[in-house]
Amino acid sequence: MAGGSAGMGRATAERLAEAGVDLYITARRQERLVKAAREISEKYGINVTPVVADSSTEGGRRALFAACPDPDILAITINPPPPNGNFLELTPEDWRSSIEMALIGPIEIIKHYIPVMKDKGWGRIVNIATFSAKKPMLWRLMSGPARSALLNYTASVSRDVAQHGVIMNNVLPGMFRTEGFEENVKIYAKAFDLEPTREAALAHFHEHNRIPTGFLGDVDDLAPMVAMLCSDLSRFIVGQNIVIDGGQYPSIF
Repeated sequence: MAGGSAGMGRATAERLAEAGVDLYITARRQERLVKAAREISEKYGINVTPVVADSSTEGGRRALFAACPDPDILAITINPPPPNGNFLELTPEDWRSSIEMALIGPIEIIKHYIPVMKDKGWGRIVNIATFSAKKPMLWRLMSGPARSALLNYTASVSRDVAQHGVIMNNVLPGMFRTEGFEENVKIYAKAFDLEPTREAALAHFHEHNRIPTGFLGDVDDLAPMVAMLCSDLSRFIVGQNIVIDGGQYPSIF
């Protein structure tokens, strides 16, 4: 589980642990990662190995590969880039950082593990991406475009590897109340020239992001779907992009 110490990643790790899966979970923040690993292991009685690693870097990916050489399941999520302000002020370095984290990092991990899974004749790969990969949002340019490319990659590669029992899909969450969301509230306020308060940011957010259910998602609204896609139940679901957003994205496809 890449990005498994908090938020959607941790919730997914818990659902897999509940099913009896031994886990390797990675994240950059050591203290939070080790705490999460200990709590999940104690709660579900399975082995959880924490791996401190930034999967957007070659060194971080090498640490993951060394610790976990032959997984059956690969679930990937990343810390989402913060909201951007004026799109005209985005720099090439901003774009490089976004692409390294949200596109190259996941692709390099997937590419490394596909041969291992093909040799076994069974594997599951799920990217927890974002619905802004499908629903363009000007204030999420550092998140959406790179993940749109990841969806394209997954759609292409999944059709090639399915014959070997390796099943790849994407889950596209909308607006969820996670640690990352709370950490970015003031950055959101700055991006829209609002008062630098949580209240001002949330008021603007709810006014401009209508969610038909009337509330932000909880991580447990998403994790069971990811866990199902990591199981035998997904053997005929290939290269799909499943939106979980409370109905915010208005489309029949």
